[in-house]
Amino acid sequence: MAVQPKSQTEARSQTLVARLSNTLRRAIASGQFPPGSKLPSESQLTEAHGVSRTVVREAIAALRADRLVEAQQGAGVFVLEQPASPVLSFGNLDQARVSSVIELLELRTAVEVEAAGLAALRRSPAQEETIFERHHALRECLNAGAPTSEADFALHLAIAEATNNSRFREFLSMIGPRIIPRAAMREGELEADQDAYILLIDEEHHQIVVAISNGDEEGAREAMRRHLRGSQERYRALLREQRRPV
Repeated sequence: MAVQPKSQTEARSQTLVARLSNTLRRAIASGQFPPGSKLPSESQLTEAHGVSRTVVREAIAALRADRLVEAQQGAGVFVLEQPASPVLSFGNLDQARVSSVIELLELRTAVEVEAAGLAALRRSPAQEETIFERHHALRECLNAGAPTSEADFALHLAIAEATNNSRFREFLSMIGPRIIPRAAMREGELEADQDAYILLIDEEHHQIVVAISNGDEEGAREAMRRHLRGSQERYRALLREQRRPV
């Protein structure tokens, strides 16, 4: 059976319902109708917004479906208390604690390995160019001996963007540049060792970028996994040294 097109009257009615429900949502969100307060009656809403009672009822039904309000028989429609948004604990990250850095590296590994693989499959030419630009900028910081956290984060963010799944970028943005741990230098470690570490990190980034550019899904995943697990191993070694009996 063919689906009959909606009449202009039906379409206009649905538009009015959406408009009124959105107006009431904004009023609730802004605190005009705080939790526990009573919404205006059907007749008041009808008069105030110039719509029919049917439109008012459907708009209220939409709010009830989203658990924004509830109807109490004989009393009216009341605004519900909304559950508090969950508080993310990333703000409590203590980079002074090696164990905290390891925890974040493990989480990053679970997310960014998949991001690298998807970036290899889905990147656009413009996104690929951005990845190369971010990698070049990071290398310039390394060569100049400048801080690298921001540039490093920008590279990982560009890879997340190239997945064309906004949730990957949102995840990294939520944590921020703190996802990039500082080089874990052990006491007495020579400058030459630090230089070798910087070269190692640069090579790991290079392998990730090349694999993505080549469209090598599994190669990109493996390169990102080596990069992040290598950082985990370095920090675990530092943690063992810190706990070594004197």
